[in-house]
Amino acid sequence: MSNVFIAFQQNDESRCIVEAIIDDNPGAIVNYQPGMVKIDVPNSMVIKSSTIEEKIGRKFDLQEMQLHLITLSGYVDETDDEFRLSWPN
Repeated sequence: MSNVFIAFQQNDESRCIVEAIIDDNPGAIVNYQPGMVKIDVPNSMVIKSSTIEEKIGRKFDLQEMQLHLITLSGYVDETDDEFRLSWPN
């Protein structure tokens, strides 16, 4: 089993995204580095717009993540409601 990961710039909006990822992915491992937050999850990660909206307190379009994104690893499957990273079985 391999980890998928995503890394964001450290700023106020990405903190809410990271909190949402942690809530929706119980196996998440968060690594805080200067200017960056990297989240690893075994095999598959889901990022839900609804959870981010709860944290950020407003409507959130998943395309906004691109503004804070540094890098990611895994196959991407994206809808209006969810952004998934995974490795095939």
